[in-house]
Amino acid sequence: MSETNNHSFDVKGLNSLALAYMGDAIYEVQVRHHLLLLGKTKPNQLHREATKFVSAKAQAAILHELLEKEILTEEELAVVRRGRNAKSGTVPKNTDVLTYRHSTAFEALIGYLYLIDNQIRLQTIIDMAVAIAEEQGTRKK
Repeated sequence: MSETNNHSFDVKGLNSLALAYMGDAIYEVQVRHHLLLLGKTKPNQLHREATKFVSAKAQAAILHELLEKEILTEEELAVVRRGRNAKSGTVPKNTDVLTYRHSTAFEALIGYLYLIDNQIRLQTIIDMAVAIAEEQGTRKK
């Protein structure tokens, strides 16, 4: 599914919220896989653990750390900026607008990397995100 294939759409021209929609799904699958590999199998335990990775607050914190470490390329930073500035019209009641925008930016980045079929970079970012979320989870205890 790379850009050079015959797409019915242009990934770079896609709406940031569409990128975030895809990124949300891709990241969720990766987190679920990670949790199963850790031996977590009880549904309520899985849901509780997944929240530490996929909540708006967790994703915003992951993005902040990725930005702080300056590991994103110019192209990725542009996707993040577009995602952060996207107007969704709604914000979940359990988070503030800024946190939600940063989590949307993170999801847009994941969606973008997936849709341009940059699997190596996608996995690198997801691995870093999981490590950051785990580190933040242990800092809170």
